[in-house]
Amino acid sequence: MSQYKLLTPGPLTTTKTVKEQMFNDRCTWDEEYKNLTQSIRKKLLEIGNADENNFTTVLQQGSGSFVVESVLQTALSDDDHILIICNGAYGERMIKMVQKLNKSMTPVYLPYNDIPNINELKKIINNDKSITHIAFVHCETTTGILNPIEELCEIAKESKVKIIVDAMSSFGGIPINIKSLDIDYLISSANKCIQGVPGFGFVIAKRETLKLCEGNANSVSLDLYDQWLNMDVDGKWRFTSPTHVVGAFKQAIIELEEEGGVEERNKRYQRNNNYIINEMKKIGFEPFIKTEVQSPIITTFLYPNELFEFNRFYEFMKKHNFILYPGKLLDTPSFRIGNIGDLHRNDFDLMIELIKLYQIEVGE
Repeated sequence: MSQYKLLTPGPLTTTKTVKEQMFNDRCTWDEEYKNLTQSIRKKLLEIGNADENNFTTVLQQGSGSFVVESVLQTALSDDDHILIICNGAYGERMIKMVQKLNKSMTPVYLPYNDIPNINELKKIINNDKSITHIAFVHCETTTGILNPIEELCEIAKESKVKIIVDAMSSFGGIPINIKSLDIDYLISSANKCIQGVPGFGFVIAKRETLKLCEGNANSVSLDLYDQWLNMDVDGKWRFTSPTHVVGAFKQAIIELEEEGGVEERNKRYQRNNNYIINEMKKIGFEPFIKTEVQSPIITTFLYPNELFEFNRFYEFMKKHNFILYPGKLLDTPSFRIGNIGDLHRNDFDLMIELIKLYQIEVGE
């Protein structure tokens, strides 16, 4: 296969040194591997500004959605009532998960290009004292919109409800202080802003909150509480773990630190995202999301005209080793360009030149 540049929100373009870690076979029972797991758990707390006395990290096999469902399985008892903010496909997925669990839920649906109104949310919570949890997606990669994490966490704190943050596509690429935000559960994945490869996700959870969850899950493999109890002993995963992915992830954490941590990575992402948006505007592609709520992770662009054929455009870019992301807006023709991963200004210079070349060739 060609070595494509993945302009997606993950899986993403990884460094050669991250890939090379997957050449090594590791044994799940070996002390060295269990120590590797423990060191990753500790490093994730540091990245999230969460202290070890009050917070813990649980690694969980599977894709990001597996881990989100694991949290919902574990966090919600039959007496709980969750409010889910939805302005994208991943908010909708959380709603579907809770429906399958048959738990009490208040979904708050918003247009895909709009963030929640804080005062309206306060009214909903104040008028329904049965609400015990709030959940939302920090960066909705459906569009690239960034939801206001500080304000939403503040509502949870004021209302004395627990907060679940799907930070799948933001953790490691946008600074998040879990302790000061008082987050109960933060969820992310190996193949996002920390720039590892797919295979597991993780949850940074408040210890006191997680301790209350024994027996909530009606799934064995998705029981986050049981996974935590086992892993907290010596780093042993309950079931076979993706050992090659874990090794690659440790290298990805090292490379995050070498870049200067989350703050410096965020600056790179932001510079590249600004450059993409500005240059795309010059050649006729308008972003779907307003600047003030646009994340530095991925951008949705509207088709420039009625003649634009995305599949043709996609194949042209793929032929030149760039993989674009289709749009997820049902009523608005669009596509997405992600800029996380091992991507740099020279990559986007070339991308823009190729798009210009495409426009000349097809006359669009």
